[in-house]
Amino acid sequence: MLEDTMGEFEKKLAEMGVSLPDAPAPAANYVPYVQVGDTLYVSGQIPKVGDTLVKGKLGDDMDTVSGAEAAKVCAIALLAQVKAACGGDLDKLKKVVKLTGFVNSTPDYDEQPMVVNGASDFMAEALGEAGRHSRSAVSAASLPFGVAVEIEGIFQIG
Repeated sequence: MLEDTMGEFEKKLAEMGVSLPDAPAPAANYVPYVQVGDTLYVSGQIPKVGDTLVKGKLGDDMDTVSGAEAAKVCAIALLAQVKAACGGDLDKLKKVVKLTGFVNSTPDYDEQPMVVNGASDFMAEALGEAGRHSRSAVSAASLPFGVAVEIEGIFQIG
């Protein structure tokens, strides 16, 4: 019965075993998203599973596969913010325009793109063509609270 009230994107997420959490509250003095016209700018999301932050430094105490999983968690939080911005209707999402991924990594670590693929692959699988996007994947010497990854996004909604 609940599935009858779900939109297409949420049905696909359910098939993937993913249910969107409530949109995370900001960790400091900023808003979680800003809408300008049909463009939605979502603040950087950090990986949190339940009450636990996913911490680590790629190239030191975390491997690329674990980093990619943390990036997927960020992508799920991004979609939760988009859903909140769209009044609970994720199907108002038209396009993931761009993701910017920040990877907490050592100076010699060079697999940032593979880490951020965790978010990119998830968006493409969950949203199909609407999930294909432009992207940047950069290294950071550190990230808030020691998290492994932070990802922000730009979305087209309507």
